[in-house]
Amino acid sequence: MVKGLYTAATGMVNEQRRVDVLANNLANSSTTGFKAEGSTSEAFYDVLAYKIKDTSEPFMAKNLGAMNLGVKIGETYRDFSEGSFITTGNDYDMALSGKGFFAIEFTSKAGEVSTKYTRAGDFIVNTKGELVNKNGDYVLDVNGQHIILDPLVKPTMGLDGTIYQNGNAVATIQVQDFEDYNYLKKYGENYFDVVEGATPIESTATIYNGMLEASNVQTVKEMVNLINYQRAYETNQKMIQAHNETLDIAVNQLGKV
Repeated sequence: MVKGLYTAATGMVNEQRRVDVLANNLANSSTTGFKAEGSTSEAFYDVLAYKIKDTSEPFMAKNLGAMNLGVKIGETYRDFSEGSFITTGNDYDMALSGKGFFAIEFTSKAGEVSTKYTRAGDFIVNTKGELVNKNGDYVLDVNGQHIILDPLVKPTMGLDGTIYQNGNAVATIQVQDFEDYNYLKKYGENYFDVVEGATPIESTATIYNGMLEASNVQTVKEMVNLINYQRAYETNQKMIQAHNETLDIAVNQLGKV
């Protein structure tokens, strides 16, 4: 009976985590270039099979009796599918069609400089003529350098990301892709950082200026999932109440016999 209490409790913890991920998606449903997250739960038979075949302890597998009978919280994953495009008409707004990321030079509060990657192309030209994003971080060209433009000259852009002013090619936006997105981890609000093992590859994405890629969060789908998670949470609550009532009978009534 007591094990049932812990089983239901782990279910509640799992549903709470899924709601937290979903809430973050909804909060960023209007964030440019945001990629939605999801969460998984491992099935009991998968965990059981792993325990049976576990050889981490010498000479024998772990005893099944020590296995937690509750819900196993799985991984959090990210949906990298492309969001819809929004026409803004702004000369320096850019949207990527296809796989790839803009390269951004990011400076931390400690002064450390590194390259981050993002799908958000809401760029502007600062007072020095440098192309930056809304956070003031520099957009990099194909050579990893800052992009310097004349703020008084209207730019035109090719689909390969080459920026022209007065008919001359000034710079080409760097777009980087990776072989396996599992080696990208979220950094801050809308950046991605590479981890050890990431393999850069050439991107075939097309850049459209005057447009932005919207978040790929599907609000209606997230709201439906929220209802399902809440119902699952309430079900586990009722299980705890049922076990509590059973324990009450066992202690206060059967104990008197």
